[in-house]
Amino acid sequence: MLEIDALTWGLTIGLIVVLLAVDLVLAAVRPHRVGFGEATAWSVFYILVAVGFGVWLTMAHGGGFGTEYFAGYIVEKSLSVDNLFVFVIIMTTFAVPEEHQHKVLTFGIVLALVMRAAFIALGATLLSLFSFMFLLFGLLLIFTAVQLFRHRNEDPDVENNAVVRTARRLLPLSTEYDGGRLFTREAGKRVGTPLLIVLVAIGGIDLLFALDSIPAVFGVTEEPYIVFVANAFALLGLRALFFLVKGLLDRLVYLSTGLALILAFIGVKLILHWLHVDISPSVPEIATPVSLGVIIGVLAIVTVASLLKTRKDPSVKAHPGSLRAGKPRSGEQKR
Repeated sequence: MLEIDALTWGLTIGLIVVLLAVDLVLAAVRPHRVGFGEATAWSVFYILVAVGFGVWLTMAHGGGFGTEYFAGYIVEKSLSVDNLFVFVIIMTTFAVPEEHQHKVLTFGIVLALVMRAAFIALGATLLSLFSFMFLLFGLLLIFTAVQLFRHRNEDPDVENNAVVRTARRLLPLSTEYDGGRLFTREAGKRVGTPLLIVLVAIGGIDLLFALDSIPAVFGVTEEPYIVFVANAFALLGLRALFFLVKGLLDRLVYLSTGLALILAFIGVKLILHWLHVDISPSVPEIATPVSLGVIIGVLAIVTVASLLKTRKDPSVKAHPGSLRAGKPRSGEQKR
């Protein structure tokens, strides 16, 4: 078991808060269109921070925990790329001005971190009290994988999302953006701007992704500290990654299929762990280095296959996939 003292927890959370604060300041003080060079620099910085943390964890607590961290980080990073697809759809659907996309993304990252921290605490408590939760988490991931694979050629229906529909019913809203404001005045009344609905949509999506990603990373490691930092460092680089790869996302046509395979694999791993612990020690388990190899292998294969596919047929476009039937982008063919 990984022993992390209160000081280390405090320093880790402090580092994450400082990095988040930098993002918030940049978004609030200097709203601007983020260029390729700036996005590249920030992406490299966040990857180096994540790798550096993994090196420290390996040196301080051993290679086993280091491997678990890197496996968890890669899982969360790959899931966050799918999250980016949905962010692009939300930005497009609500025509968010480019200079305010920075702010929306930073809000989404902060909210995702808060939600995932809560789910991590809940998940760790449940796993420590009830070993059959490994079975439930495994079944949840397999169900998610099947649904994602079935609807891999679809986009989430953002405008008809239950959270967005409820917000539209309950809040008076304007049809025009007012700079970066969430509220404005129309005919003397205070009303919400479209930016408010965008943030509501981002929040709803964050909740759905947290429900899937936490069981997935617990399938790689049972250590709450590793689960938290893997999620945090994967999410911290999400804003820069959005501006870096949003033009390339449409080319990752097999990403949703790859993520479905990864989720199903981790689901099976969790079920085998439950069988090993609760039913019979003779049931084999899947080692973390094997998991890391499978995850990297699947991501490498689907990335190369996607690029080859779109090079051969440029008309094919990628979709993030959906957990239920949604709407494919108008005028696009299913792959």
